[in-house]
Amino acid sequence: MIEFTNVSKSYKDKLILRDINMTFSSGEFVAIIGSSGCGKTTLLKSLLGLIPPLSGSCEQGENLQIGYFEQEVKGENPNSCIEEIWEEFPGFTQYEVRSALAKCGLTTKHIESKVRVLSGGEQAKVRLCKLINRDTNVLLLDEPTNHLDNKMSDWLENYLKSFRGVLLMVTHDRYFLDKVTNHIWEVEGGKVYYYDENYSGYLERKAEREERELASERKRQSILRSEVKWVMRGARARSTKQKARLERFEQLKAMDSPKTAKQVEMGSVGTRLGKKTIELYDISKAYGDKVLFKHFSYIFKRFERIGFVGHNGCGKSTLMKILADLEQADSGAIEWGETIKIGYFAQECEVMDERERVIDYIKDAAEYVRTSEGLVSASKMLERFLFSSDMQYTPIAKISGGERRRLYLLKVLMQSPNVLILDEPTNDLDIATLRVLEDFLDEFAGIVITVSHDRYFLDNVVNRIMAFEGDGQLVQYEGGYTDYLEAKARKGQTLETRSDMAGSSQNETLEPEKKKSSADTWKQNRKQKLKFTYKEQREFETIDDDIAALEELLEKLDKDMEANATNSVKLREIMEQKEKAQADLDEKMDRWVYLNDLAERIEAQKSEK
Repeated sequence: MIEFTNVSKSYKDKLILRDINMTFSSGEFVAIIGSSGCGKTTLLKSLLGLIPPLSGSCEQGENLQIGYFEQEVKGENPNSCIEEIWEEFPGFTQYEVRSALAKCGLTTKHIESKVRVLSGGEQAKVRLCKLINRDTNVLLLDEPTNHLDNKMSDWLENYLKSFRGVLLMVTHDRYFLDKVTNHIWEVEGGKVYYYDENYSGYLERKAEREERELASERKRQSILRSEVKWVMRGARARSTKQKARLERFEQLKAMDSPKTAKQVEMGSVGTRLGKKTIELYDISKAYGDKVLFKHFSYIFKRFERIGFVGHNGCGKSTLMKILADLEQADSGAIEWGETIKIGYFAQECEVMDERERVIDYIKDAAEYVRTSEGLVSASKMLERFLFSSDMQYTPIAKISGGERRRLYLLKVLMQSPNVLILDEPTNDLDIATLRVLEDFLDEFAGIVITVSHDRYFLDNVVNRIMAFEGDGQLVQYEGGYTDYLEAKARKGQTLETRSDMAGSSQNETLEPEKKKSSADTWKQNRKQKLKFTYKEQREFETIDDDIAALEELLEKLDKDMEANATNSVKLREIMEQKEKAQADLDEKMDRWVYLNDLAERIEAQKSEK
């Protein structure tokens, strides 16, 4: 058991936790959430004794064996993966070391490599390997899913569900929160609010709590107004009753109003986007004998939202750098339209001069930015991003890692891009900021290209998935991440057999199936010849135009609704048209998925001959 009693904490001279009382018992899987800089990581470090409290006490029970997954490990590691695990577990045989690393999703090539040359996600897997092989009964995890591919996130979810002990973690991964935790502790305004729920339950309880507080505040204000009127009439405290009323009046005045968490505000920023966007023609990229992608062609559509997924180290970040003109492809050509203005948000926060003031860092990008509201100053934008006037004039050294990430995001947006390239944008951002970022991207008048392992974010933001599926191939899927998984399932590929999740090539994954088929008779295993019917062929040739026409119709109907907002009869008529057009579009999209899937299988069958 771990117990906090009247604990107050500070971070870089700022009081962030005040008189906190909490107890952790076996079987509790607790997630600590809250805005950046509110004290989540500080709370974890205090449990380890790395940060002493300003006041209060932290008591640890007997026989506690604590495992800690740190959000960020600084410094360059000279060890190979094998050496890293052997140093931690000298009693392991080489076979046991390799098995432990393989269990955490690392291939033979990764295992024999130096830790420093691995991607962020691959390095996180090495650290997780060290953690899960220790004998622990308390796990403290600070953003454990940052950089992890979805296969490893799923594996970690299952591992934690079977863990026996106390789990305390900080994470922004909302699907992960929902599946793993049974308690949510929200840090807000120096206080901790406790919810015996998973994330979905927390959202409901929080809404109920805030409604109760608002109702109580409305009642207080009503009573206060009546008491003010009584005092204004010139009543004198001559009687006990009158004295009591005056005391009550003073008490009501002194009460604090309920404080709700501040929300990040993002106005619509950006530059006009022309017809020509970014066009890729037959590009390829490899590092040595490792092919990341080959013969990839794609033309990004105006206002497109596209997400790139795949296992750690498959080449997603490299492709983003090529799109941002920060790295060159080995072959092929890329053309950028004349109006294209790229905002590139890197996976790792850019190096900041810690002596520089927050406001000067933003002014380096722009002193003003044009939004839907007109020109907005750098200072005003900082306020919208929850950097108060005092914080704006403090050195960057005094703000938290999450606040730096938020600051970096604002700098990218201050450049007024019309193409946003976001490489793992959800890393280190708090949930409140993520919600607003998702809303902003929904309204953003430009192209959004993102790499993310955050399944919730992908479902909310993108309408097309481009998946790295081994052997340098990228395959397109319509919809968000959940739609992508369903499409993969329809193809007969489970998560366990997917090459992008397993970190191996497609040929390696399918080999056991080939061996099995060779033992059967020809008749049993001959493939049925696939082909379009005449009707399907005609439909396949015209369906893209049909979808485009329906999308244009929906845009027109939206404008008609705005123009007829005060005409109820006409508005009802337009809404009925829109509902029908939307239903037609949904039906066409389903047919598009089916026909494209069939076309791919027909082509694959032809190539086998």
